[in-house]
Amino acid sequence: MTGQELLELLDQAKCRSNLTGTLENGIIAALDMEGRLFAVLNNKVLNRVVPSSVLNKSNKTAYRNPGGDVLWPAPEGTCFGYEYATGNWRVPPEITGAVWEITGQNEKRTVIKAEIDLVNNRQLGIPCEFERHIEVEYNENCLVQNVTEMIRYIGVKTLFIKDFRLAPWSLCQLDTGKGCEVIMPYKTEEDIRDLYSSSLSMRGISNDKYIVNTNTYFRFQLGMGENVPWIEYKYFDNLKVKRYTGTLPPGQKYIDIADAPPDQIPSEKGIKLSIYCDPTGFMEIEACGGCPDILSPGKELSVNIITEYKINTDN
Repeated sequence: MTGQELLELLDQAKCRSNLTGTLENGIIAALDMEGRLFAVLNNKVLNRVVPSSVLNKSNKTAYRNPGGDVLWPAPEGTCFGYEYATGNWRVPPEITGAVWEITGQNEKRTVIKAEIDLVNNRQLGIPCEFERHIEVEYNENCLVQNVTEMIRYIGVKTLFIKDFRLAPWSLCQLDTGKGCEVIMPYKTEEDIRDLYSSSLSMRGISNDKYIVNTNTYFRFQLGMGENVPWIEYKYFDNLKVKRYTGTLPPGQKYIDIADAPPDQIPSEKGIKLSIYCDPTGFMEIEACGGCPDILSPGKELSVNIITEYKINTDN
């Protein structure tokens, strides 16, 4: 799909869009689709796009997952998560129906923002503003997407860590298939853990790098701690997508983002990067920010996430 074809699809869906960079090498933001980002390199959209989910909006009976790169609140599950406030997993309508607006823009940088009132699995309401500060750089076959993801608490009550967990969490979706894999450096097995059932059959070590086979018949998710500096997705032999984060602001630390039951207490093992693999033919490279011990009015939680899309020209 070309950048122009994606814009036409979004227009057909009556979804407002915004472009940072150029249509051939830039980032398209779908403002009425959770503020999702789609990277375009050499006039080709690199992120997963599901046209039927673009054209049909999510509702109470079905969540439509259109692809792209989205900012969500972490954690997903546990007693402090945001996907089980009704007892069953769902993406809250405050996220799917959020109104994202452009609050600043120049040739290489765009800021988009939405008000999103969160309700965690303990029924605690946390009113917030979400912001995505998007910058793009292009250099012959390489597009660098530099996004500062921010969640700003706008409530009037000070919250303490015994009552909440909250961190910005970016999920970047890509198609996958036979021959696709993720590589990463690592120090010990303690740095990597399964968030669902065991995925040991899908991963191993080669040439001092950890290798994860993303072409799977079952879903699995790996969480990586702060000792893992980056993850890189190899899409066949054509594309490499590398993702890493900047230093967390003082007083913020990584938390457990796992999709665990809502009656479960979160683990003390924080997650900085994550890989999700789905048997329907897509995967996600994910990156997380941190959480403070005290959430006071106006507090900003932020993380700088860099995603490098590089076309392989060695073949």
